[in-house]
Amino acid sequence: MGSCISRQLPEDQERRRPRLLTKWKQRRALKKAERHFRRASPTFEETKEIDTLRATEYTPLKDHVYLDYTGAGLYGEKQLRTHFDLLRSSIYSDSSSTSNAAAIQRIREHVLSFFRASPDEYELIFTANASHALKLVGESYPFTPQGELLLLWDNHNSVQGLREFARGKGTPITHVPVMPPNLNIDEAFLKKSICTSSDSHRLFAYPAQSNFSGVQHSLKWIEEAQAHGWDVVLDAASFVPANRLDLSQWHPDFVPISFYKMFGYPSGIGCLIARKQTLAKLQRPWVSSGKVPTMTMTLLDSTDSSNGGQNPVAARKWHEVFEDGSVDFFGLPAVEIGLNHLSSIGMETISSRVKLLAGWLIDRLLELRHSNGQRVVIVYGPQNTVNRGGTITLNFFDPTGRVIDERVVDKRALPINLSLRTGCFCNPGASEAAFYLTEEALLNAFNQEAAAKEQEGNPKTFDEFLLDMGMKTGGGIRISLGLMTNFADCFRFLQFAHGFIDNIPTETDLKPRPHC
Repeated sequence: MGSCISRQLPEDQERRRPRLLTKWKQRRALKKAERHFRRASPTFEETKEIDTLRATEYTPLKDHVYLDYTGAGLYGEKQLRTHFDLLRSSIYSDSSSTSNAAAIQRIREHVLSFFRASPDEYELIFTANASHALKLVGESYPFTPQGELLLLWDNHNSVQGLREFARGKGTPITHVPVMPPNLNIDEAFLKKSICTSSDSHRLFAYPAQSNFSGVQHSLKWIEEAQAHGWDVVLDAASFVPANRLDLSQWHPDFVPISFYKMFGYPSGIGCLIARKQTLAKLQRPWVSSGKVPTMTMTLLDSTDSSNGGQNPVAARKWHEVFEDGSVDFFGLPAVEIGLNHLSSIGMETISSRVKLLAGWLIDRLLELRHSNGQRVVIVYGPQNTVNRGGTITLNFFDPTGRVIDERVVDKRALPINLSLRTGCFCNPGASEAAFYLTEEALLNAFNQEAAAKEQEGNPKTFDEFLLDMGMKTGGGIRISLGLMTNFADCFRFLQFAHGFIDNIPTETDLKPRPHC
């Protein structure tokens, strides 16, 4: 037994000490809170299969609170066993071989079926990840000075990267704002932007779910934009891990996806789901697939204007044009296994569970107060579960109202096996909207950086850049719920948040921020 004598802390240190429960009291409080939660959310019982799977197939989670599902999904032990058993018992040859080509085609059809995409309408192109899929679109889309690229502020950097391809061809670029505090689309601005008429190629790209705030932007914009002649990129990378994307109901032209975000393993395979009629507009700058019939040199040097200028031979099988070399034929069976895993649980079950847990956690976090009445937490984006997913970005504030450095939060989370994300999450537009950064502040910071580089020969550090903008933090804290999140994960994060009540951090050994 430990000593009953406790050292009396100085008053200022006592005030800063986190109010953490003992393990015994925490377990009792957890059970009580979960009982109340289940009574208030009776449909949560319908998701109990996930708790069983977590206990048997996700054993590393026993001592770990994982809240970074927007960053990467987790894989179950059965997924690995099934895949490794296949590799041990089968011979896989190059994807160009007849035997393996049939297996890969089956997996293509499986992916399309999972998203309810008709093979008559859609083509499945395997890529390294969603970013690679977007690069294929950007480098091949027929941008012209008469066309337009329409983007949201609330886009991942991979989507914003389409700007470079458009800019290189002189295409005008428009950004649609998102409006704080909920960070929803400025619908009046968007409607005005898409309702213009043009005979030129125009591309509109936006996320089904924000990787910053968890806002789920309406899918109605797909049909409305297409009705006015736009081609639509729907970034589904943050949406599909916990939501059903039904491509028999919605018909975006391009859908980039990373499979590791859905089910964790494998990590090097993604896809582009693309409408065949829109693929016909694209013109790849080069084709490297060994499956393109290069012996037909005459036809390969020709184009067919009725097919959007695409080579008539290459257009027979679009995936052969857009897949660079052999696909990962060892890893592709794991994609099929992962999709089967999600199907066995049910996307609707996953979505319901995540929404219920996210709603409870947001409510509890927003209730936290310092003893002087000041808020402990600010959540960026929707304050409830209407039109939002399980991605929650927030900041902690001390009793004086000063934002707590996100590096302090990261440092305190690491030793207690709490996985979360800090920064701006590769989404600068949503960050700028959430933190109310003005154009004037941004221009001032960039001008000061340019002046410093010219005078001193060295660019400013990211921390100096933040100070020039008047930022008190390098971004936010992102927690994201997903496939295997349970109530205990949410409760333990809430207890972690309690540690910031009446607490003024004194950590000084914080590493410089390398970037956003």
